[in-house]
Amino acid sequence: MAFPELTPESPLVLIGAGKMGGALLAGWLKVGLDPKAVVVVDPGPPPETIEMLAKAGIAHQSVPPSGIVARVLLIAVKPQMMGAALPAVRALVGPRTVSVSIAAGTTVATLEAALGGAIVRAMPNTPAQVGRGATGLYANAAVSKADRALVGALIEAVGIVGWVDEESLIDAVTAMSGSGPAYVFLLAEALAAAGIAAGLPPELAERFARATVSGSGELLEHSPLPPGELRRNVTSPNGTTAAALAVLMAEDGLGPLMHQAVAAAKRRAEELAG
Repeated sequence: MAFPELTPESPLVLIGAGKMGGALLAGWLKVGLDPKAVVVVDPGPPPETIEMLAKAGIAHQSVPPSGIVARVLLIAVKPQMMGAALPAVRALVGPRTVSVSIAAGTTVATLEAALGGAIVRAMPNTPAQVGRGATGLYANAAVSKADRALVGALIEAVGIVGWVDEESLIDAVTAMSGSGPAYVFLLAEALAAAGIAAGLPPELAERFARATVSGSGELLEHSPLPPGELRRNVTSPNGTTAAALAVLMAEDGLGPLMHQAVAAAKRRAEELAG
């Protein structure tokens, strides 16, 4: 059985089973987490999560149950709901509880004031829904080695993880990989639109844009070569790709724009954190 520390008497309590919370739960169940060791609190999970819970035999509850102390308390509600959620879940926290928040902008200091004890901030991204997430983690001083190992293993069920030593770096993770899928989806949108402008039928352009972006990502995942080398391998001297890259790699091209975009997202993350 995966995660033997998690039991019906010392469960994982998931607060919020929406897109991200549901993705995390699906990953945990897939790698063998005992459904009896999970408590789900969500007044209205989406239909796909309700179906998953029913298949696993997990009943979701509208409010945090009484008489339960969590081993892991994972809070997966939207940032604007944290103010109401934190006082409601305080009774679930005991001496061995590690609380994990995936809400952007909610600082460790805020979480410590509301919950006390061991706190981990996590910033996953939406590819966690297909087991391909990238999650940055930051722990406060109360998090033990056992806590880190348990939280790391749980998050690895939906992708890769990386621990950072400074909380401020979570804002950088948010700006790069947390928001990053939107940048990639925008690339697919723009590529399809450019294909349509070049004369392709819309359905074909959109299908080819999806396949090009997802296929390139899969190649990047499985190749030992760095991205720059893979790019050069596609680029024949004075060829069509070289002509396109002359535009994308210009002084006002994709590189500077990406720097500006990530910097803007990081500034906003810092503003949300106060």
